[in-house]
Amino acid sequence: MLRLRCSQASDSVAVPFSLIAREIIMRTLKHFVVAAAATLLSGATIAQTVLDSPGLYPGEKGLYDAARKEGLVVSFDTGPTWANWAAQFRAFKKRYPEVEIVYNDLGSAATVVALDKARNRPQADTAYYFAASAVDAASKGLVAAFKPVNFDNLPDVFRHPEGRWFTIHSLTVAFIVNTKLVKEVPQSWADLLKPEYKNAIVYLDPRSTGVGQVLTFAANFANGGDMDDVKPGLEYLGKLHQSGNVLRVLGTTPYAQFVKGEIPIWISYENDGLKAKYTDGLGDAVGVVIPKEASAAAPYAISLVENGPNPNAGKLWLNFIMSEFGQGIFAEGFVRPSVPGVALPASVADKLPAAPQVRPLDVQAAAARKAEIDKGYVEATGSR
Repeated sequence: MLRLRCSQASDSVAVPFSLIAREIIMRTLKHFVVAAAATLLSGATIAQTVLDSPGLYPGEKGLYDAARKEGLVVSFDTGPTWANWAAQFRAFKKRYPEVEIVYNDLGSAATVVALDKARNRPQADTAYYFAASAVDAASKGLVAAFKPVNFDNLPDVFRHPEGRWFTIHSLTVAFIVNTKLVKEVPQSWADLLKPEYKNAIVYLDPRSTGVGQVLTFAANFANGGDMDDVKPGLEYLGKLHQSGNVLRVLGTTPYAQFVKGEIPIWISYENDGLKAKYTDGLGDAVGVVIPKEASAAAPYAISLVENGPNPNAGKLWLNFIMSEFGQGIFAEGFVRPSVPGVALPASVADKLPAAPQVRPLDVQAAAARKAEIDKGYVEATGSR
């Protein structure tokens, strides 16, 4: 379902005022202006309108002029509860008030399918996904060459050489545990097979989502596999299902359900757990555990869609999230920025657990294993 984020303006009505009323209003307006000026000078991390603040990069205002003629950017798979996208939307809309944002939440593989089906008449301007799906989209000619701000600062493995995709942040697989529902917090993949976790585990489908693919590799690393041999990970997921410990396998992130207390153990990314713990106030009711045997850190990428309906607005959006300002917004959502040298806020860095057992994921190799994982997952788990 597409959702439009926009502001509404109220109509004005002419009313005669007494001199006293006028004085009150003038004083109120003066107080408002002073308060607004103080906010501008406070160094707050909220973006200001592009026309009344320094540019984030050369040519920003010119690109905004072109983008506001289009008036809209359609951003595929940027669900607001994921990776701090809601904060990105707010900051983008404040900085560029004449460009609206439309977004959806499809899942990485499903996003590529949607782009492919609409290739003759694209509906999206940008697409966000697990980087292995970005490789797939580029191979199918669905995305355009575009090098945003800070593109040249990215490591080579974090970008397509022509800019058909580029990494904007990375995410690490973790166990997110509701400690009110789970007495003993699992510390390892082996722990998840124990009978005390009957009907307790939820995770995303590896056939249609990026996190599902990455957790398959994480389980694979933990059970002796590597990028060339995914059989151990698939066998592990088969055992997990046979144990009766899997409550549900989903196609989109169940963050809201977890916060409501409906999920005992969620295998997802550490940022989801840290957000629930520190941002949404669950505190000690949430445990965030990177499994001790091994885990995987995955790059997440974004692309400009080939022949998208609003190309300038799409470029404005991609430049914004790749600027140091936009990268900092990701960090505030407990995801690790892709651009080297962007400092994590101290309050966030202190909350990210040290995890030497985490292995970086080679997305090119992961993309080559996608079909094998899809088929092997069905065979191992009996899923339809």
